[in-house]
Amino acid sequence: MATTPTPSPPPPTVPPKPSWDPHAGSRPNPLLRPTIRIRLTLLYGGMFLIAGVVLLTIIYLLAAQALHVGNELPFKLVGGSVQPTNNTCPEIIGQSSPDQFNAVLNTCMKEQRQLALDGLLRRSLIALLGLSVIAFAFGYAMAGRVLSPLGRITRTARQVAGSDLSRRIELDGPDDELKELADTFDEMLERLDRAFTAQQRFVANASHELRTPLAINRTLLEVQLSDPQASPELVQLGKTLLATNERSEQLVEGLLLLARSDNEIVDRKPVDLAEVASQAMEQVRAEAEDKGVDLRGQRAPAVVQGNGVLLERIALNLVQNAVRYNVAEDGWVEVTTESRQGQAVLVVANTGPVVPAYEMDNIFEPFRRLRTERTGSDKGVGLGLSIARSVARAHGGRIAAEPREGGGLVMRVVLPV
Repeated sequence: MATTPTPSPPPPTVPPKPSWDPHAGSRPNPLLRPTIRIRLTLLYGGMFLIAGVVLLTIIYLLAAQALHVGNELPFKLVGGSVQPTNNTCPEIIGQSSPDQFNAVLNTCMKEQRQLALDGLLRRSLIALLGLSVIAFAFGYAMAGRVLSPLGRITRTARQVAGSDLSRRIELDGPDDELKELADTFDEMLERLDRAFTAQQRFVANASHELRTPLAINRTLLEVQLSDPQASPELVQLGKTLLATNERSEQLVEGLLLLARSDNEIVDRKPVDLAEVASQAMEQVRAEAEDKGVDLRGQRAPAVVQGNGVLLERIALNLVQNAVRYNVAEDGWVEVTTESRQGQAVLVVANTGPVVPAYEMDNIFEPFRRLRTERTGSDKGVGLGLSIARSVARAHGGRIAAEPREGGGLVMRVVLPV
């Protein structure tokens, strides 16, 4: 007996999207939001109102005093005779006729009112000047308080410019335009931090993963070259492959060091650039003697706070480039260090081919060489100056190159003490 198949249940449908915004109720009314415009309007409007009330009160008191002084009679009757009450109207004594007495009295009253008005004007100007000073000082203090978040944002941006992407503003306070700007800036920094971290992690992981096969290749080639029964053609091929493998290892090491040196150095220790430069010159001395290049220069003590291994890498890369890109005869490399005006300076100058000035910025780019192909040079992998610039920036310094008169370059590294 055949059984009819039971129909399968219909697939679950996607629930409909709600037509209401769950966050709509939490949004403040734009008219009630304490924005910077509303706060500044209330602040300066209140200051203007307070200043007006104070100034009006002062003028009212001064005007009342002026009216009192201006309407005071300049004489009084004592025992049937007229005596002046102040020094503004001494001529009123001795006037016999009423017409002369009234004329002198009117003149005295006008002078007294004029003196009262002059006193009112003088005191009003003094009061206005004092109130203006108080208003400017109070306005300056209030403006600094309102705009203080901008200073915090600026300081954080300056710290981020020093390759410290872990910094955040985390501004608290009213939900105004400045807090919105700070929150947006924090979100941007978070995304940049994740992007840079992912990039550095990728380069580091790729470099580590490439080390293992390169090490295996080097071991196999060295074992094959150590075989006494190997043919000359096989030995030559092995040496060529071994040189190519060594170049690949240098490239991997350079990429790993470049990824590590992009961040600002946190763990700093005293390092003498003179000692670092001397160590680099000793490592390159054998190569310099083979090429007939003379190493020279005076190295004065110049102590900085940084990472000794990375700083030695700067000196080593610069000295190696100066030796390798030199003239065939009577070449020299001069390495000097000094400390001046709160800065430590490392200078590496060398003889060599003439370098045009417009090529100065390009030589710091990765895998860039002057008038050579990217992969056709046996003088390095093209990362030396890029690593030097990255390490200098991580220490808060800078590196600059300028063509030397007669050929060659002058590389100058400036680091804060």
